[in-house]
Amino acid sequence: MKAKTPSESRTTLTDLVLPSETNPLNNLFGGELLARMDRAASIAARRHSRRVTVTASVNHVAFNRAIPLGSVVTVEAAVSRAFKSSMEIYIDVWTEDRESGIKTKANEAIYTFVAVDETGRPVEVPELIPETELEKQRFEAALRRKQLSLVLAGKMKPQEATELKAIFQ
Repeated sequence: MKAKTPSESRTTLTDLVLPSETNPLNNLFGGELLARMDRAASIAARRHSRRVTVTASVNHVAFNRAIPLGSVVTVEAAVSRAFKSSMEIYIDVWTEDRESGIKTKANEAIYTFVAVDETGRPVEVPELIPETELEKQRFEAALRRKQLSLVLAGKMKPQEATELKAIFQ
């Protein structure tokens, strides 16, 4: 199985915020943004694995800025690390100023997807080779996030979480 880079999975979805997608403050519903991020992450995971993928978890979501009605929203997703059958997908959400066209980061999220076969059983995915400095940072941090998640779920003993321990030593 040939290793891939994050750029091979990069997915960009751009759309408008319509009235039916807003809350009483005329900002994009959080759930609508979550759905958009899930779709972009799903495509990125599928591009990396070339398999059917399913959402395993939403590990982190930061709603840092409200996204007003009429905004142009761009969701960018790419695989940040591949494990045996799972992939961490890092998502950046941008808004575009209607007048100047300047893009501002509004939100971010981290999802985990698993590649499965036609019966729904997990299958192996290609290794990921980060290229840029940001990709390398996200790649390294992904292992710490995975270990933390496993420790919190009781699936890994804290003393086995070597990457987490290294932060505190």
